[in-house]
Amino acid sequence: MTDKNSPKKHGKSGEAREERLKAALKANMARRKAQAKARAASGDKTGKDEG
Repeated sequence: MTDKNSPKKHGKSGEAREERLKAALKANMARRKAQAKARAASGDKTGKDEG
């Protein structure tokens, strides 16, 4: 069987997609880090299920 996600057709569109994904991932990680920092600073446990 052949791999569907094999990088055989890696042209300009593939590189542009990689760059977009990389930028989106970086932004997402920064946002998550900021959210975690804010939660830790506030000490808020509304998201936790204590039961």
